[in-house]
Amino acid sequence: MAGAKNHDYHILPPSVTPLIGSIAAFVMFFGMVMMFQPEFFGGYGSLVFGAGLIGVLYTFVVWWIDVVHEAHSGDHTPVVQLHMRYGMILFIASEVMFFVGWFWAWFDYSLFPAPIQITEIDGQMVTESLFGQEGADALLQWPPKGVEVLAAMKLPLLNTLILLCSGTTVTWAHHALINGDRDGLIKGLWLTIILGLLFTTLQAVEYAEATFPFANLNYGTTFFMATGFHGFHVIVGTIFLMVCLFRAYKGHFTPQQHFGFEAAAWYWHFVDVVWLFLFVVIYVWGGWGAPVH
Repeated sequence: MAGAKNHDYHILPPSVTPLIGSIAAFVMFFGMVMMFQPEFFGGYGSLVFGAGLIGVLYTFVVWWIDVVHEAHSGDHTPVVQLHMRYGMILFIASEVMFFVGWFWAWFDYSLFPAPIQITEIDGQMVTESLFGQEGADALLQWPPKGVEVLAAMKLPLLNTLILLCSGTTVTWAHHALINGDRDGLIKGLWLTIILGLLFTTLQAVEYAEATFPFANLNYGTTFFMATGFHGFHVIVGTIFLMVCLFRAYKGHFTPQQHFGFEAAAWYWHFVDVVWLFLFVVIYVWGGWGAPVH
């Protein structure tokens, strides 16, 4: 028959979700621009940004629910699952390049330090230091003179051990799922989620203890951007695992079909590896020889 299906792919039913997501992303971006220019847009930037964010989150939830329904309806054939794996691999590769940019900035600032700010006073270019008028010499070192770094062998080391342990627990959960051990899957997910929440809590404590600022200082800017974006990824990964835990209780995963969990495990291992590089490069090497807070 002309309409017979002779391939392993499926045609999705029409959905308005991509259109909603595109409009919401535009509104969120424009709201962010409004927040950066309050003198032109008043105080409405945060409202516009919040409306766009709600739309984006709605898109995430609805779209992922649709994907779950597709899996249960048999649309995720082996070929489709293979291509979903390719997509997840490419997504993680793009995330790797995102962090490469922050590592690049860190190495550039640390290997070629420069004064914080140069202003013109009475026709002469004068270097201004955040830590007093000591000139550029105080800043032509890394970390800049006057910066008290966080002790690498305290909270950062503890967080490293926590993430390494979470990598073992999510692997335990994965192996339990493959072997049909639903109880082990749930226990492994619970432990991984708890460790992820503990990591985020200790990261917040660490930020509260930091004595260097975010703005007007290359060290502080790159430190908070690199570790902060990693912390954001930990939060996203934790939510990802929470959804997997909910689905595990609902009995959605089987040893033969569990790509949703597998993608979450890949993402979590990616977060682990990135943190190892952050710990070595930023906390250990980047703060070597500097006074410790």
